[in-house]
Amino acid sequence: MKPSMLDTDILSEFLRGNPKVMSKVDLYLKEFGYINFSIITYYEILNGLLYKDARKQLARFEEFVELNKVIPLTLQMAKTAAFIQSDLRKKGSEIGHTDTLIAGISITSELQLITNNTEHFKRIKGLEIANWTK
Repeated sequence: MKPSMLDTDILSEFLRGNPKVMSKVDLYLKEFGYINFSIITYYEILNGLLYKDARKQLARFEEFVELNKVIPLTLQMAKTAAFIQSDLRKKGSEIGHTDTLIAGISITSELQLITNNTEHFKRIKGLEIANWTK
């Protein structure tokens, strides 16, 4: 397996117990020992759980976070994302700021992005993607 970072949709599937995603995560953990995901994904999951007032899931998520690696947003990552967003805007094929930030973090960290949202992310030059739901 390649060093990877989970997108929000894949991490959500894992937290919901999707068997295909859980199997891939298990294989990844055996090789690398922890899961990578961005601070943007942390924000998106946390926001959803707080909105739903899902206290049990929130506690479980925070425990999961402690065992894995949340990749912070650096200036270089933000710059990479800004270039991506600008390029996509010029082409008329924007994907949204949070997805662009996730892509910038993935590219700058040299991590493959694991996502089920391949239609959005395949527009980004230099971003390696894979889908663990298939």
